[in-house]
Amino acid sequence: MEVMNEEGLYRKEFEHDACGIGFVASMKGIKSHRIVQDSIKMLIRMDHRGACGCDPNSGDGAGVLVQLPHEFFFEETAKLGFTLPSLGQYGVGMVFFPKDETLIKECKEIIERKAKKLSLRILGYRTVPVDNSEILGADSGNEEPSIQQLFIERPESCLSEIDFERKLYVFRQYVTRLLNETIVQLNGKFYFASLSCRTIIYKGMLTTMQVPGYFQDLFQENFTSALAIVHSRFSTNTFPEWRLAQPFRYIAHNGEINTVKGNSSWMQAQSALFSSKYFTQEELDMILPVCSLGQSDSAILDNAIEILYLSGRSLPHVMMMLIPEAWDGNESMESYKKDFYEYHAAMMEPWDGPASISFTDGKMIGATLDRNGLRPSRYWVTEDDHVIMASEAGVLDLDPATIVSKGRLQPGKMFVVDMEQGRIIPDEELKEKICQQQPYGQWLRENKIRVEDLPEAGSEYRQPKPVELISRQQIFGFTTEDIRVVLAQMAETGKEALGSMGIDTPLAVLSDKAQHLSSYFKQLFAQVTNPPIDPIRERMVMSLLTDIGGLSNLLDETPSHCRQIEIQQPVLRNKEVEKIRWIDHANFQTKSIHMTFRSSEESGVLKKALNRICQYAEDAVDDGYSIILLTDRGIDSSHAPIPSLLALGAVHNHLIRTKKRAKVGIIIEAGDVWETHHFATLIGYGASAVNPYMAFETIKAMKDNHLVDQSLSYEKLEYNYIKAVNGELLKIFSKMGISTLQSYQGAQIFEILGLGKDVVDNYFSGSISRINGVDLDTIAKEALIKHQSGFALLKSDHPKLEVGGIYQWKQRGEEHLFNPQTIHLLQQSTKVNDYSTYKKYSKLIDDQSKKSITLRGLLRFKNANSISIDEVEPIESILKRFATGAMSFGSISYEAHTTLAIAMNRIGGKSNTGEGGEDPIRFEKMKNGDSMNSAIKQVASGRFGVTANYLTNAVELQIKMAQGAKPGEGGQLPGHKVDDWIGKTRHSTPGVGLISPPPHHDIYSIEDLAQLIFDLKNANRAARISVKLVSEAGVGTIAAGVAKAHADHILIAGYDGGTGASPLSSIRHAGLPWELGLAETHQTLVKNKLRGRVTIQTDGQIKTGRDIAIAALLGAEEFGVATAALVTAGCIMMRKCHLNTCPVGVATQNPELRALYTGKPEHVVNLFHFLAQELREIMAELGFRKIEEMIGRVDYLCMADVSSHWKFKHIDLSPILKPSNPAEGVAVFKSEEQDHGLVDQLDWQILKIAQAAIDSKKQVNGEFNIINVNRSVGTILSNEITKKYGDKALPDGLIHIKFKGTAGQSFGAFSVKGLKFEIEGDANDYIGKGLCGAILIAYPSPAAKFIAAENSIVGNVSFYGATSGEAYLAGMAGERFCVRNSGAKVVVEGIGDHGCEYMTGGLVLILGATGRNFGAGMSGGVAYILDEKNDFESKVNREMVEITDLNQEDIQIVSMYLAKHVELTGSVKGKYVMDNFNSMTSLFKKVLPIDYRNALASRHLSITDVLNDKDKVYQNIKVELN
Repeated sequence: MEVMNEEGLYRKEFEHDACGIGFVASMKGIKSHRIVQDSIKMLIRMDHRGACGCDPNSGDGAGVLVQLPHEFFFEETAKLGFTLPSLGQYGVGMVFFPKDETLIKECKEIIERKAKKLSLRILGYRTVPVDNSEILGADSGNEEPSIQQLFIERPESCLSEIDFERKLYVFRQYVTRLLNETIVQLNGKFYFASLSCRTIIYKGMLTTMQVPGYFQDLFQENFTSALAIVHSRFSTNTFPEWRLAQPFRYIAHNGEINTVKGNSSWMQAQSALFSSKYFTQEELDMILPVCSLGQSDSAILDNAIEILYLSGRSLPHVMMMLIPEAWDGNESMESYKKDFYEYHAAMMEPWDGPASISFTDGKMIGATLDRNGLRPSRYWVTEDDHVIMASEAGVLDLDPATIVSKGRLQPGKMFVVDMEQGRIIPDEELKEKICQQQPYGQWLRENKIRVEDLPEAGSEYRQPKPVELISRQQIFGFTTEDIRVVLAQMAETGKEALGSMGIDTPLAVLSDKAQHLSSYFKQLFAQVTNPPIDPIRERMVMSLLTDIGGLSNLLDETPSHCRQIEIQQPVLRNKEVEKIRWIDHANFQTKSIHMTFRSSEESGVLKKALNRICQYAEDAVDDGYSIILLTDRGIDSSHAPIPSLLALGAVHNHLIRTKKRAKVGIIIEAGDVWETHHFATLIGYGASAVNPYMAFETIKAMKDNHLVDQSLSYEKLEYNYIKAVNGELLKIFSKMGISTLQSYQGAQIFEILGLGKDVVDNYFSGSISRINGVDLDTIAKEALIKHQSGFALLKSDHPKLEVGGIYQWKQRGEEHLFNPQTIHLLQQSTKVNDYSTYKKYSKLIDDQSKKSITLRGLLRFKNANSISIDEVEPIESILKRFATGAMSFGSISYEAHTTLAIAMNRIGGKSNTGEGGEDPIRFEKMKNGDSMNSAIKQVASGRFGVTANYLTNAVELQIKMAQGAKPGEGGQLPGHKVDDWIGKTRHSTPGVGLISPPPHHDIYSIEDLAQLIFDLKNANRAARISVKLVSEAGVGTIAAGVAKAHADHILIAGYDGGTGASPLSSIRHAGLPWELGLAETHQTLVKNKLRGRVTIQTDGQIKTGRDIAIAALLGAEEFGVATAALVTAGCIMMRKCHLNTCPVGVATQNPELRALYTGKPEHVVNLFHFLAQELREIMAELGFRKIEEMIGRVDYLCMADVSSHWKFKHIDLSPILKPSNPAEGVAVFKSEEQDHGLVDQLDWQILKIAQAAIDSKKQVNGEFNIINVNRSVGTILSNEITKKYGDKALPDGLIHIKFKGTAGQSFGAFSVKGLKFEIEGDANDYIGKGLCGAILIAYPSPAAKFIAAENSIVGNVSFYGATSGEAYLAGMAGERFCVRNSGAKVVVEGIGDHGCEYMTGGLVLILGATGRNFGAGMSGGVAYILDEKNDFESKVNREMVEITDLNQEDIQIVSMYLAKHVELTGSVKGKYVMDNFNSMTSLFKKVLPIDYRNALASRHLSITDVLNDKDKVYQNIKVELN
């Protein structure tokens, strides 16, 4: 197997994984071989949750953890000539040795010596029998280790099992580190899968199907255990390693720790303080480092759990520390529990990210779920005292009559099977005991103080005079644009300003203007492998709380551990920073250190200053200071400010290296902080809090000079500014799936673009940086440019700041690719079809020899053997490779949207609907033969307009994981743009603004994406399935995972594209240029031998044939052109799309402005002809006849000579230009079709029965057994119906199918009118996804003895994006029920958190309890809830809804749907409510969105009217056909 090296753009740290997990256990601790057998069955039933790469015989990893099978080992070791003592008196290590016998011998000699050193006696070794016939010659076989078991006798000094576990831990850590450091030939491959006197792990780089055949021990009858944990891994790349398979020693983890880099860094910092009564100092030295990067996030988490557990805490206690509930701001949480979490938050930040974790120490077994419930976890308890937990229902075939209860793990909750007590300990009981084992509340009250409680300082800095202020603003980098566009908006509205049309200015490292240091840092974001969080609708799981001060020994608990200063949010007002500066407290002292350097152009002057402040910081720690305040208030004409981010990075990293960082907190007082990205970078590199004093002084000056709303006091302006910063910080955290500021602090969630290696290594150690860049002297020069010009203003009669010109073109501002001249030339050339004028335009864009704006501007084509252009493939074949960007009907006008569609259909290219749906009238051809049907139908998180008919009428179905202008965020469409036509197309309420969620609620992991790809392929087998990603560090490994998830097409979008509304900080600071993402994707896919499976497209400010040629040479075979196409259609880059005031009718729904639209399809056709012709000219020059010949040929590119430029002379683009060097037979462009696995779909059997109904509308009935691997049932059938009948489908219930068993994921997805599916059993996640008229019914087996209303019947995210139809569920559903429901009517008997989120239509009737945050973002439809405990109102998000009692109309509606529910499901709960309806009516609550109520009233409609016909709300639609 070829081991991926780190040449090019790939980095090992980019790898991600997800999986299926589960466990089975005997509650009474009874060992049996059946437990092992059942675990293997579970593993096999979750095969679709794992993956394999280009080699079908190499899995990403699978395994099982069991208790030591003593009987089996006793007999096996006797055959080898040694006798084992009794269970508990020996430990077993599962060891991965290299295959080389000489190396094995050398390893064993060292193991023997170190065992003696630790007074351990080795009893012997056993070679584990394996059958590797299935993996011979495969990648996994080539990497296969020699697996042996090591038996160690328990020494007399270990008085208990846990003492022995600690001894084995020290031995394992010591030996592993020593062997891998000593024997170079091991290449770090020596590994203990486990070493314990309680448990053992059988795992490897295998598929789930291979595990039982490979490990022959697992078949033996005397191989017994009372528990077993299983894990099936889906890695984003195909270079997983045997050691990275799970389970690990204490956990099996389905999820991703987004903050692992910061967590590891803080663990390293805190390890300097470690001491424990359970370990000697010598043993602690042997153990360290606890967490080392280079492992998977799950392995590092397991390392952290191990040290905390073995230092004296229980496993549940440890899990509560690492993965706490959302406690901050939770008013319903018990005080003792809050005290526990608050105390531990002072010790350790959360390990944040989606996580379902099964854990065990061999004595007990349990599971916990992350605070937001982002991984599925279902469980069952049976009559024979077995407990089963798994990622899916149906992993074991259980007799319904034997099931005592079945449920789901809820967000932040935990349950434990204590086999010594023989029972399940529920979350409440477990946590009540743990949270009260110490007086945490008392400790907090006695030791923790709040910044509000500190005494006022004696003095405060005065407001500078106007000329002083403008001078300092210039010194710190403010522009008039920053003040008027950024600061004023934040201070007036409490929100960050929005912008449109992306960004086409230079990267920081390419700009001739002095840059803010944070502009070299690009925010990372979640896509595919874990979801971004919704910081608006799911704010309850997020927290800005943090503490200031030093940390204590993590391996102990004392009152002084919480000796911290608490701040509720990280923006310190000027008064608050003075309090901290002059604090006089027994436990806290602050040391102020000035961030300035001598104003000199002498080389090395900045480095000397950084060394000085690092030494001062270290001295401060040694002198006992617990807080360091880094301040730049000391600037003068001789001293310039050090960029605060650089000073912080220097101090933070220096203190980590000197093992003193954990002893002190760092806060920043800086003039160069005003926009949110500045705060994010400072917090991300270790600051606890920030005082942006210049921002406050500027706001005060704006108030004094009447430059802001005068009705607002300064205090209100300051409050709004802080609110805006905090709101956007939450958004930045949430982009990466991070919930808390504490987790983000020090996590370094950025890629550095344009700083030199020495700068990164010394001051931002561990950060991703791949193209080199400016050195310290250049950073100093940028600071000095601003410093000198700032002091020059003091002498000016009319001092003025620079204009900026970042967000909109200005005469003396920053360079823009699209400026008045280039816009004019492009529009003129395409209007009159003048190629020569177009060439003037393209020359202006392409000629970046003097002022570079893009990375591709630094590239040049090498000289090659040119050919005649006549030999190059014709324009017509090239045109098919073009697409326009995803611009929704709503964000742009109907006229603009259809212009693009008609033009692309004329040339054989593809237009894209965007996320707003498409009116079905456009699916029919026009009279003149043109077509307005967009070939690419986008499926975004809002699922607006996504119906079976929409999906059926696509050539390509594009899953939008992220958007270039705002990756990690949802889309926005202001209410003034949502007229009746757009509302109907999107299935939403006219006049109500729409926000699509940041995550797809059915994609929380890579295996979830694989499921949606599968759903969509079932919905339209003729369409190719595309996944849109945004360029960022690691996008290549994500793309590898997407290819393994069976996508046909991958789009890599650049950060600079985008046409809709987006926060300015997102436009500028999130994501990377497509050149990096595209090159990394191509390199990684070729290395993984996956490139031939997928077509790669790129987009993002592609404007010329040269751009396209470079994209092809970097690996793309298709090309998206959005902004240039829109400019061709008339856009003049006013960048006000979100205001509905577009003066040329492109981005507005105002009829008067739309009338001004002048764009025509032929103009757009001309653009693409010009692009194709220009590309052909370049191809001829380079000697390429076909585009396929160009793909990935980076050897035809070189970097321009930029050695004379003061800034970008340091850039190194060689990682982008690294040739892929594919092995023989490995494709470099799309050459094979994906196997979507549709052959075995249950729908084919159903279709045979249903054919009579489809052909002649005859009633048909059928019955089938169903299991969890039967996924997306009904979707192929619905596609067949839709192809014939369109939206109308068939009469209700014409095809009636009954299923028995457990339905797999996406049961009934996109199922249409005419289908009536009922399940006797239960179903998994995503039932009714995109429901389009079908009727779905679910109820337990009649043999079941449990109370249906108190047990789970379906999983999470049911009826996501449903548009019509009905469903009746006799039981409980999970989290996020009916998210984005826009027309379905659903009855259920209880749900989890976030119910009816973003709902825009339909009805939900809940005959039981709900979770928290009900109705968040709900803008349409109605919900009725039976509130028997009178606690519902406290669980409702009231931002957009009102809660009332039922009126007479409501009573009739509830009564009707309740009766249908009882009739169709036989619900016992429903029958009880129906029988007692008159007395129970008062217990019902009605939830109705306020804007929806007003919309109905303005149209004189009742709820009954719209439930009978939801289209009645759309009354003012004027359809215009060209």
